[in-house]
Amino acid sequence: MSSVSSKRIPSGERAAQKRAAIIRAARKEFLHQGFGAGMDHIAVEAGVSKVTVYNHFSSKEELFTEVVSDALEQALGETMRLMTERLQGTDGIREILTEIARGWVKGIAQPEVLGLRALIAAEARRFPELGRSWREQGPNRFAEPLAQALRAQPDLVIPDMELAITQFYALVLYPHIVHSAYGDMLDEEFSERLIAGGVDMFLGHYGAA
Repeated sequence: MSSVSSKRIPSGERAAQKRAAIIRAARKEFLHQGFGAGMDHIAVEAGVSKVTVYNHFSSKEELFTEVVSDALEQALGETMRLMTERLQGTDGIREILTEIARGWVKGIAQPEVLGLRALIAAEARRFPELGRSWREQGPNRFAEPLAQALRAQPDLVIPDMELAITQFYALVLYPHIVHSAYGDMLDEEFSERLIAGGVDMFLGHYGAA
């Protein structure tokens, strides 16, 4: 058995507080220093010892993956819960898609979250698991429940669901990611136009009245 798999993670309220402090500090250090941020500096920022950091996280890669997970949960967790509720309600598909898109943009198009994504992209060759973590816990976590909702729409004809959902991302969210790569942020009014136009184009292409 590997040392990572057999490692006992500290538990209890105090340990949880230290773990949260380490994640916050690591997020700040990674955003300022890139993946080269030292574990020593992270420990100082968190107000704990370096040994404590390694008691919670076996490696910098593991810590960074947890930072990404935590950031995406903060960014998208509420939108995921809202989508689940709305899919069980009586809202039409246009309203559901619009609210999902707004939640994605509000969560993902934050400077810190986009900064983490840029860092992942820069380290993707060395640490491909970081990219997988982003995909699994980012907008891709919405893919299956969204696909189920779209399949239930009698007015939509979607022969390739994976392609359709990727196209929806591209219409309402990807412009923010592309612009952020050049240091530009889309304003709220333009974002609303992107969402409204993107939903119209998506539903129009796949046959909704």
